[in-house]
Amino acid sequence: MSSEKTNQSWGGRFSEPVDAFVARFTASVDFDKRLYRHDILGSQAHARMLTQAGVLSEAERDAIVAGLDEIRSEIEAGTFEWRVDLEDVHMNIEARLTERLGVVGKKLHTGRSRNDQVATDIRLWLRDEIDAILAELNRLQQGLLQLAEAEADTIMPGFTHLQTAQPVTFGHHLLAWFEMLSRDHERLVDCRKRVNRMPLGSAALAGTTYPIQRQVTCELLGFEAIGGNSLDGVSDRDFAIEFCAAASLAMMHLSRFSEELVLWTSAQFQFIDLPDRFCTGSSIMPQKKNPDVPELVRGKTGRVFGALTGLLTLMKGQPLAYNKDNQEDKEPLFDAADTLRDSLRAFADMVPAIKPRREIMREAARRGFSTATDLADYLVRKGLPFRDCHEIVGHAVKYGVDSGKDLAEMSLDELRRFSDQIEQDVFAVLTLEGSVNARDHIGGTAPAQVRAAVKRGLELLAKR
Repeated sequence: MSSEKTNQSWGGRFSEPVDAFVARFTASVDFDKRLYRHDILGSQAHARMLTQAGVLSEAERDAIVAGLDEIRSEIEAGTFEWRVDLEDVHMNIEARLTERLGVVGKKLHTGRSRNDQVATDIRLWLRDEIDAILAELNRLQQGLLQLAEAEADTIMPGFTHLQTAQPVTFGHHLLAWFEMLSRDHERLVDCRKRVNRMPLGSAALAGTTYPIQRQVTCELLGFEAIGGNSLDGVSDRDFAIEFCAAASLAMMHLSRFSEELVLWTSAQFQFIDLPDRFCTGSSIMPQKKNPDVPELVRGKTGRVFGALTGLLTLMKGQPLAYNKDNQEDKEPLFDAADTLRDSLRAFADMVPAIKPRREIMREAARRGFSTATDLADYLVRKGLPFRDCHEIVGHAVKYGVDSGKDLAEMSLDELRRFSDQIEQDVFAVLTLEGSVNARDHIGGTAPAQVRAAVKRGLELLAKR
């Protein structure tokens, strides 16, 4: 039998070293080394717990904790040597600790497995990522409220089917995005609760024979609960899938927002202007100013959707408990979190700097008979059935199309061709201001309601 050393963590069973290609193929250290802070944090908590359980002495605990602090400093200074032959972040750190401390370093892994170790590290990492994402989301919502308040009286066309429907205020439109992001915030906060459950102590799959005290590590690491089943603890990735689902919804919202920004900056709309720092030019067409930030966010949405689909596919055929397949959970999860955080950051920086072109918005709202519904409502208040009113206004709009006149541009005599119920007071409801001011209820587009919604939004952010 060959005495050549294969892998110091599990090589005793093997008679030959792992093929060099297989070692590279199965290693995860190139991407999971980003977990180093959380791996060290988990290991230090584990060492403290082992001391309370009587497995380590206080001197051994102190040496391990200090040694791990020094390793973290090496990593952050860029002097740490990451080795592919040690497979992953866990064994790289443990090997370095053993180099520094000898036998004491080898005692750290008592009562745990890489299976529950990595499950713990990912949860610790994702918990921090969610917190960072929520901070960017709050910043974006703050910017939306700021801009909505400033544009509470700015009138623009509201659309259905991308056709002019009714006048709305720009502030009201912006607050629709605030509502979407509020739901995203709720989902991420709720997701975090299930992320924040501790699998450490599950060991490889069945728990451990050592007298571990899981409540101690739970409290040290700030988890809200302890996983109740060791098989599930090492193999569960629901929390990662749930995060990617929440991230996908948030990116879908940002993508829809991006689509509107791209349209609004086009020569065909010209509703807004984005500062140059969020745009790029063309290498051949000197007149171009491309809205690259929203375009790129719109494109990056597919990456997050892909991460969700990938993780669902990864898990769908796995028997209990841990399988090597789960090494493939990290890259899509990392990418989804990075993409969402960066997209939110870009929008949080960009949104407060949006400059609306108010006159162009207003002129667009004047076109397309956007106050037609207001005329129908006016006739309903005169006592006519809504369906009859709908038909009457339809005839008036047809006349307007043929004559090139908006409803507000028609004379009283012209309007009375369609109903003798129409009086001089009709022009108060056919104006853009009259239309938006009439929607004066919670959730409506009236400027007063926009300002009230901004106030509620600020109160919501203050409570978080």
